[in-house]
Order: sequence, then structure tokens, then C-alpha cells
Amino acid sequence: MEASADYPGVTQGEGYAVGSLDDLGETPGFRKIRKGLGVTAFGVNAIVMPPGIDSGFHYHDTQEELYFVHRGTIEMEFGDGSVHTLGEGAMARVDAATVRKVRNVGDVDAVYVCAGGKDGYVGRDGRVPEGEEQRLRELHGLKDEQSQ
Repeated sequence: MEASADYPGVTQGEGYAVGSLDDLGETPGFRKIRKGLGVTAFGVNAIVMPPGIDSGFHYHDTQEELYFVHRGTIEMEFGDGSVHTLGEGAMARVDAATVRKVRNVGDVDAVYVCAGGKDGYVGRDGRVPEGEEQRLRELHGLKDEQSQ
């Protein structure tokens, strides 16, 4: 296991990387999760936004985005004039061409994660390593397929 040259607090192993928000920066603004952890299949950033600050309106050419509020409270304003307040744990999906603006309406730094991608969902492709099937069936209270 080794640390990333650009992000010394991020640990990379064979097929994975782990780190924290603080490993990706110390000041408000973008924390480059994609770059810091080596994500290649989609874009993803965390944004640390001080109280009263907004992103300004923007939209994208092709990528749909998902916003997840980790800490604080943000307000999302859309091009149609609608405004929605999102607290910790809340999410919003936004089409690429939809105009949007994010504003921190709370009293503390807001932290939200934004993931973007295009060309659709790849489907459910999770698999269980050999030898784990029975343990997972027992863990989740599922019956063995052979006994049904």
C-alpha cells in the first residue's frame, strides 16, 4: 500500500484507494475525490461551502449529476424558479441541461458530494467471491438454494 503523490493522506492498494475529506484539502471549495482516489468511471467531488456562499447558476452539456448533502444545509434553486432546501442526508438528481445553483443557507460549512456521469446505468453487476455465498445467506436470513 502506498500514498498518492498529490494526496499523501490517501492510501492506494491493489484495486482500491481510501482517504478522508481532509486528505483532499483544507480550505473551502472543491475536494477532488475523482483525482484523489483515482476514480475513472464517473466524476465525483466534495464541495465545502461556507455559510452564505452560492455556486452561481450552471448546467452541463452531457452529465447528469447526483448531489448528496453530508453536512449542513443547502438550498438548490433550479432554472424553473423552484427552490428546495436539503439537509444532512438529503439528495437531488439533476439532468445535465437543467440550470441549477447551490447555496449554503446554514450557519456552518456545508459539505456536499456531487457525482456526475453519462450514458446510463450499467446494471447490477455485483458478485460474491467463492466461499462467501453461505456466510452471506446466513447473515441475511436467506435459505440455501439447494434446500428450496
